[in-house]
Amino acid sequence: MSPKTSADQPRLVSIKTVCAMTSMSRSMINALRDDGVFVEAVELGPRRIAFVREEVESWINDRIASRPVNDNVKMTAAKAA
Repeated sequence: MSPKTSADQPRLVSIKTVCAMTSMSRSMINALRDDGVFVEAVELGPRRIAFVREEVESWINDRIASRPVNDNVKMTAAKAA
């Protein structure tokens, strides 16, 4: 069985899936949403929301890119290059 590509995955994902993707709790995600620092949810019904997978992945990638990199990691990366 081959691994799923992003084209094989659903475009909208549940908050449960977002929790797994980000390693954050539902309450933490909701707090970030309330603060306006997490991606907008898509309302599917009166009590159901989902998130666009690509937007969540982009949010995660932005967090990774904005983290401070310590000197040991820089040195290791420079040696590998």
